Amino acid sequence: MVQQSPITAPAPLICFQGNCAGRNTLGMTGALALAQHLARHLEIPLQTLGAPGRALPGGWEQVLEAITPDFVSMGRYLEKIMISGKRPVLTMSRCAGGLATLPVVARQHPEACIVWFDAHGDLNTPKTTGSGYLGGMVIAGAAGLWDSGLGSDLSLDQVILAGAHQLDPDEQALIDGGLVCHLPSSGLNAETLRHAINGRPVYVHLDCDVLNAGVVPSDYQIEGGLTPQALDALMTALVEENVIGMEIAELESHWPGQSEPADVTALVEILAPLAKRLLSVDAPCAP
Repeated sequence: MVQQSPITAPAPLICFQGNCAGRNTLGMTGALALAQHLARHLEIPLQTLGAPGRALPGGWEQVLEAITPDFVSMGRYLEKIMISGKRPVLTMSRCAGGLATLPVVARQHPEACIVWFDAHGDLNTPKTTGSGYLGGMVIAGAAGLWDSGLGSDLSLDQVILAGAHQLDPDEQALIDGGLVCHLPSSGLNAETLRHAINGRPVYVHLDCDVLNAGVVPSDYQIEGGLTPQALDALMTALVEENVIGMEIAELESHWPGQSEPADVTALVEILAPLAKRLLSVDAPCAP
């Protein structure tokens, strides 16, 4: 189970250090590095949850069984924060953590939309997945298309797939059927994002593989993604929206074969304005 130091109130800047179905440990060290950089940049405290472990072998069922206790604890912690009226900024190793966070967001803010920045759709189920990778089934699980055991409070019409351009046939079918809003990277800008949000409260998920290959280290390096400048413009636009929280995943601490940690300064500078607004006591929160 997640071990955490005693605190008197939930800390809004959180790094979940437990395993989120990663195939290596670089996502765990990457999540911590990013959170530490944000904490220093914004001069705020950081709360860490869980302890890093080894990469998890086996299929999705074995991996899910192994990580479920920590995911339950992470979800409860996030729910405590949201009930208190605070707006979290959370870093975690892999996007599979959304199996724990998205149902909480949907319960506490059923009127909110989820802006899901990711190169992939994450709409597969155990029956449709080709890879068996748990991270590719996150939104589908949170929306009840399969039973993860972690909640299914999310509705697909709350989801805005932002920047997804590596879609499997069954994922594309959900989009073509009008069940999920999709803004491909080629048509994603501040105006189209604002139109899709349509005045709703927003919870932001950033999977760093939405960025073009070579920008930051992540498990997947995919051409055709967003440039740093494009992501910066989108984050700037989100500062003007009613954002109720943000999570960042899939940043690895090192490039393959490199001993020196990757430089995340540019990413921190892109994320800092929205993070600062979320963590400000003066900014309004959605009811």
